[in-house]
Amino acid sequence: MSTTQTLSPSTPTAQQILKLFPEIDTQTHKATTPSSHNDTDLSGYDVEQIRLMDEVCIVLDVDDNPIGSASKKTCHLMENINKGLLHRAFSVFLFNSDNKLLLQQRASEKITFPDLWTNTCCSHPLATPRETGAELSEAVAGVTTAAVRKLEQELGIPSAQVPIEKFEFLTRIHYRAPSDGKWGEHEIDYILFIKADVDVEENPNEVQATRWVSPEELKAMFAEGKLAFTPWFKLICQSMLFEWWEHLDGGLEGYKGEREIRRM
Repeated sequence: MSTTQTLSPSTPTAQQILKLFPEIDTQTHKATTPSSHNDTDLSGYDVEQIRLMDEVCIVLDVDDNPIGSASKKTCHLMENINKGLLHRAFSVFLFNSDNKLLLQQRASEKITFPDLWTNTCCSHPLATPRETGAELSEAVAGVTTAAVRKLEQELGIPSAQVPIEKFEFLTRIHYRAPSDGKWGEHEIDYILFIKADVDVEENPNEVQATRWVSPEELKAMFAEGKLAFTPWFKLICQSMLFEWWEHLDGGLEGYKGEREIRRM
């Protein structure tokens, strides 16, 4: 089962990251040529998931400033993560009108963290003009745009049911976690809440199951000990999720728009 790792107090600077990883494109909006096909690192994985490894993530310094872009594959190799390579991500928590949270179980085809239960949607904004931002307000707009895109791609949720203006940005978490010996995550993860009644049609290449849960039902899933969860979801649950959830219909204002990055 995946575990999170303690973050090193000595984090490489942007200049050091660029020197360590010459493949980083400092023009974050520049298109790249697909490179993951016939890649020995990806041999044996699902064809569609291999294709998605060519997507271009936003590479960051430790303060969430974009310094360039690199492929999803480059950003998720543990050998790169262990040298300090860091990228931007988001985690969506979607609640219905009964205040139940939509969970998903990741598909077996996923290259990182397959089969694990997690929050509604977890993914990465792309290094494109619509999804990249340097200032916090621009970055929030970018990850929210990406969230709408991924909710439709993974869960079949129509964009009209999750309009951008309904999302609430709470905070950012910085964490590192291995998936297996080769792959992992090292992200600054934007936490997004949205309350909406939606139609769900899982993309089986991304999601193998979904479940709507109350706080009590989620706590019971953890206590049961039979299910495995993603490390970022566990971190969020162990820290603030249930407190945020309690204030979903009143008092959430006090938690929104946090500027300090939470180092997990």
